[in-house]
Amino acid sequence: MNYVVALLLPPLSILFAGRPFLAIVVFLFWLPAIIFSGGLGHPIFILLAWIVIYQGHEDRRARRFGRDA
Repeated sequence: MNYVVALLLPPLSILFAGRPFLAIVVFLFWLPAIIFSGGLGHPIFILLAWIVIYQGHEDRRARRFGRDA
């Protein structure tokens, strides 16, 4: 579900992934990038959000199985 949110609002999905500071920083760069470039930078922020979401899943999986990340 969070991957779908990342398609439309990457900063919000990063916030849902548990990274509030990164979400604020991304929002501060994302908003002007959308306004001034006409949306050309949006795929980069989607990719960043997907990487953050994936890392969160990997961290949880590593903790569950007792492995060090």
